[in-house]
Parts: sequence; C-alpha cells; structure tokens
Amino acid sequence: MAKTKKEKKEKKAGKRMKKKELVKTLLDFFHIKQDEVLSLKYIFEQLHLTTHPLKMLCMDILSELSDDDYITEVDKHKYKLNNHGVEMTGTFQRKSNGKNSFIPEGGGDPIFVAERNSAHAMAGDKVRIAFYAKRRGREAEGEVIEILERANDTFVGTLEVAKSYAFLVTENRTLANDIFIPKEKLKGGKTGDKAIVKVVEWPDKAKNPIGQVIDILGKAGDNTTEMHAILAEFGLPYVYPASVEKAADKIPAEIPAEEYAKREDFRNITTFTIDPKDAKDFDDALSVRKLKDNLWEVGVHIADVTHYVTEGGIIDKEAEKRATSVYLVDRTIPMLPERLCNFICSLRPDEEKLAYSAIFEMTDKGEVKNSRIVHTVIKSDRRFTYEEAQQIIETKEGDFKEEILKLDSLAKILREKRFAAGAINFDRYEVKFEIDEKGKPVSVYFKESKDANKLVEEFMLLANRTVAEKIGRVPKNKKPKVFPYRIHDLPDPEKLDNLSQFIARFGYKLRTSGTKTDVSKSINHLLDDIQGKKEENLIETVSIRAMQKARYSVHNIGHYGLAFDYYTHFTSPIRRYPDMMVHRLLTKYLDLGGRSVSEQKYEALCEHSSGMEQIAANAERASIKYKQVEYMTERLGQTYDGVISGVTEWGLYVELNENKCEGMIPIRDLDDDYYEFDEKNYCLRGRRKKRTYSLGDAITIKVARANLEKKQLDFALIE
Repeated sequence: MAKTKKEKKEKKAGKRMKKKELVKTLLDFFHIKQDEVLSLKYIFEQLHLTTHPLKMLCMDILSELSDDDYITEVDKHKYKLNNHGVEMTGTFQRKSNGKNSFIPEGGGDPIFVAERNSAHAMAGDKVRIAFYAKRRGREAEGEVIEILERANDTFVGTLEVAKSYAFLVTENRTLANDIFIPKEKLKGGKTGDKAIVKVVEWPDKAKNPIGQVIDILGKAGDNTTEMHAILAEFGLPYVYPASVEKAADKIPAEIPAEEYAKREDFRNITTFTIDPKDAKDFDDALSVRKLKDNLWEVGVHIADVTHYVTEGGIIDKEAEKRATSVYLVDRTIPMLPERLCNFICSLRPDEEKLAYSAIFEMTDKGEVKNSRIVHTVIKSDRRFTYEEAQQIIETKEGDFKEEILKLDSLAKILREKRFAAGAINFDRYEVKFEIDEKGKPVSVYFKESKDANKLVEEFMLLANRTVAEKIGRVPKNKKPKVFPYRIHDLPDPEKLDNLSQFIARFGYKLRTSGTKTDVSKSINHLLDDIQGKKEENLIETVSIRAMQKARYSVHNIGHYGLAFDYYTHFTSPIRRYPDMMVHRLLTKYLDLGGRSVSEQKYEALCEHSSGMEQIAANAERASIKYKQVEYMTERLGQTYDGVISGVTEWGLYVELNENKCEGMIPIRDLDDDYYEFDEKNYCLRGRRKKRTYSLGDAITIKVARANLEKKQLDFALIE
C-alpha cells in the first residue's frame, strides 16, 4: 500500500529528529570520555548503534564534528575530543575599557577576549583564537593564538621626545599603549609635533609596540596640522600625488572641432549653475526653454569627466582609490586633480564645456513626456549661489527670473509627487562655522535647505532616477546589464519598534507595519509633527538611526528613502567615483550597444565606494567635532541650555540649543546617587532617589573642560 504524504512527512521528520538526538548523544559521550581515544567499534557498542542506517548516520556526524575541529581523528576511525575547544578565525575588536571581543568569520556571536589574552592584537586585525572551555552561564571566552593580518599599522598622535628615545602618545581608542620610537626612527620630529607612526613590531614581553615615524604633520594645535591629522587617522590621503597632478597638467583644455560634431549643441540655450558660495567644482548645470504652450525642455547637464579621464589611467586609478572627495570644515580634499575639478571639467560661466546631459520634455504639471541622455556641449550664462537663486525665488526679481521661477514650480511638483509615493522627508540643517584666515572658528551658523537647494536637488534626483531606469528597466524576459545602483533598504523592524516606543514618551505615534508606503508616510507625519518643537532634532536623529544606510550595489533593490524603484548616482562625477562608473557604462551601453560588464568586478568597486563614502563622512564629522571643541575652549565656565542627546553607561551626552555643540556629563559627576543605565528606555535612573535622566530631557549645563586632542567636551550639571 502506498504511503500517504503525511506518513512520508512523519518518517522524514523522524529521521531528522534522530540525527539531532544522535548528535547530542555523541557530544555527551565524548565529554564524559574527554581524555580517551574512542574507536568507531567502541562507539557503536556503547551507544547501541546496531542498524546499518544508524551506523552510517553516526559516521556522517563524526566526520562533520571532525571538520568542525570539535573532535580529532587521531588514527583511522579513532577519535578524541578536541579539548581546548575549537579554533576560529575572525576579526579582533579592541575596546578602550578592556572588553575586547572577537567576531567570527561568517557570523556568530562575539567572543570575549581579555587584555591578557589578546597577544597585542589591534582593532580590526584578522586573528585566530582558541576557545576556553565554556563556564556555565558565562559568556564564551577565547585567547588570540595568532595574528594573521594587521588591519592598521599606522597611528596618529603627538610626539614626546626624550634624550635617546621617544613616544607617540595617541588618543586612539583602539590602541591601549603609547608607541615607543627609537631615536634614529624619529625623522626629525620634536616634542609637540603631530606625527604618523607605523608599528614595526610588538615583542611578546614588551608593554609598548615599537614604531617608526612615517611623516611629521606639523605642530599640534596648528589648524592645517590638525585637519591633516584627522585625515590620516581615517587613513585618508592629505596630499595629492605629484605624478597624478603632472598627468592632469598635460590634458588640453581646448575642445577639438570633431568633438562639436559628435555632440548636441546647447550653447545658445539659457543655462546656469546654482552652487554653494564657496564652491569651485561645478558638477551640474540646468538649462530651460519653452518648446510650445505647456511644453518645456529642461536639461540637466553634468560635467563630462570621463571624456578627460581614461579608464585605467593614472588619474583614474587615484580617483578609484579615493572614491570620493572629502569635505572637511575648512577644506576640500578632491578626488581628482585640481586642474580637472576646478578648471577643465567645472562648468564655469561663459566657458564652453563638454557635458553628459539628461534632457526632459515636461508639461506645466511636471509630467515627463520624453527624456534622452546625450553627450552635449554647453555654455553656462551665469553662476548663481544658492542665496542669489533663493532671492530670485522669493522676490520674483533678478537675472533669468522666468527660467528660475519655472524650474522652481516644476521642482515643487516633482517633490510633491515623490512624497505622495512615500519618499521620506529628512530636512536636516547642517552646522557650519565662520572661520578666520588662521582656521579659527569665530561663529556658528546653521545651513538649512531652502527652495533653491530643493530646486537643484529635485532635478538631480530626476536625472539619476531616469538614468537608472534606462538601464535597469528591461522587458520581462530580458536580463538587465550590470550597472551600479544607489540602493536603500527598508528600515530594520526592530529599530522601528524601538523608535515607536521612544517617541511614545513624547506623545507621538508611528506605524511599524503595513506596506512600505504606509510606514514611510507615517514617518513623514512624525517629522511634520515635531517641526519647531524642542525635541525635533533629537527625534529626527533617532529616526535616522532607525534607517538603513544607502549604499552602492549592482544588485538593485530600489531606494526606500526616495521611494524610487531605480536610482543611481550620475550627477556628481567630479566628486564621486560611482558617477564616473555610471558615465562610462552608459556610454558603453547606450551609444555603443556594448556587452554587459563583469558583475563581480563592479560589485567590488561598489563596495569599495560605499566604504570610502562612510570613512569620508566620519572624517567630516570629526573635523566638525574638532571645531566645536575649539570654539567652546574660549567659553569655559559659561552656562548653556541643552537637551540630552545620548545616554550611555558612562554618562550623558548633551547637545546645546544655541550652537548644537555636543559634550558629555561623565557619570562620575552625577554623584548625588548611584545611577543605573536602562538601555531600553534610553535613560539613567538613580537607585535611591529614583531621579531619571532621559534622552530628550531639557537640561542646563556649564562648560567644564575642553580636550582638543580627544575632540571632547565635558559639561557639568547645573541644578
């Protein structure tokens, strides 16, 4: 009689249970006999494995356990428990509080490594560890037995030079000890110099690593020195290689006659750029003209960088490595040599320039009737700063007012459509410093995004999206060609739940389930509700933390935050490498009908670009932090109102209302009680008096200490 589906299923499940049970039985058996060598025959006898299938299953499990290093096959069919536990390879993470951990390769829980067992491993090193026998109820613990690959062997710090040797004193949290430098490896460094030092060895018995000076950055405290130190700390270049500059100097600026013949000519159409007042690298220009009643042609013209930068050439290789320009408080570290980014490629007014353009035919209602992507030659009629364009939008007076007002009204429609589709409206203001010629911060102001910024932004989004759709949207049965997309995943559900609980304390609600449009509309609703409230900045910060980070990938999943199914970066090739990749692939696919490129190669480039973008953002933040601390150094003892912007077990972070500088009240200064940290509710709670300090609470502080080296402000509580 044929077996029913149900019986078959049960039989299968039975067999599966058997394997689980047998694994457990075997493990227990090896642990009881942990010092003995057990033969296969003995195992079969002792565990009553009499049937052929059970014996085969047992042999399978033994070979798996042996592959996992859990047991060792000492001789043919003779096994012994691997007593020291399993060895594993992974990444070492150093914490300044001594709570170092090891993250196994391929995932798994972190394993605690005490300082005495760290074998001088440094943060990010690839190491092999051995497990200690696990104590019941205690976390797993291990010991570093080999350092396979150093993640970082250069450090930035300040030199202290004695008679026959020197030390580099670092503020690096990942290095617990100063670096010893022999006199002859000092490269002329003196006490008080900021230097980059490479660790050459760290002998077993030595407390300190031994290093040599690679570069002297200058006197600590000097502005350029400190900015270069920040770049060096993040492993970013602070000088431009002379050989690359030289290669750029050889590129002719003149446009050859045959180039005009190949391109669409936009030189006689009203075109202008709108950029920050201190910008020199104009990546993008806008043109606009009326075609007929209710039909406009809008051109988004992007500097044709890849026309000048040959793929695989010396300039390209440097750009690929950097992947992005870095914008510190007071300077730009460009991705491309200055001759290209500020002169040849920059869309400067009254100069003929080569561009790669997205041309749209649009109705008054903002509907795109037609679009094409073409190589062009343009001539900008005017360079506007955002402030100038803003004034034209507000007063309806000024140069090219018809064009600017038309673009403004179209941009507003595009924006509205985007939010209707579920885009999320994070309207952050940026903290900026007025800086004197010595680099000293004299005042703080906030840069907010106004209509002029939003006008440019909407057309850049439209161009980026259109480019991505041109390549990514293909008929059902066709496979799209390999292309770098800018992707953004849905928020992490757990983080959304936390956000929802957190804002409930302020009386706000948030949908955490439903369609992605439901959730994003709910987030927008929240962002509207908090506008102008004292908790605005805080809730916005916590909301941003609940979001995923946007990144580059050839595997398109769409862009959640913008509510686009297809999105890429095409509009800033002067300052971003992915845009250069996009320009090249577009030309290859659209003009030349080229074959698809290697998915692996481009995914690796996407990953590198995403990583560099992150590092650049961290360096930028560090430079702002440095200026904030420098600014507050002159305001010691002064009183400010602020809001608790972070709660940790070591203290409270407070952001000042007036200038958005952030500092910390160390837990040791909250000495009126013993405080406990409640992670779930973002608060510190006093054990006796039950006083709580919660994220978002208003608080008054006095500026107590400012440590420039650590980029750290300490505040004292004013009752």
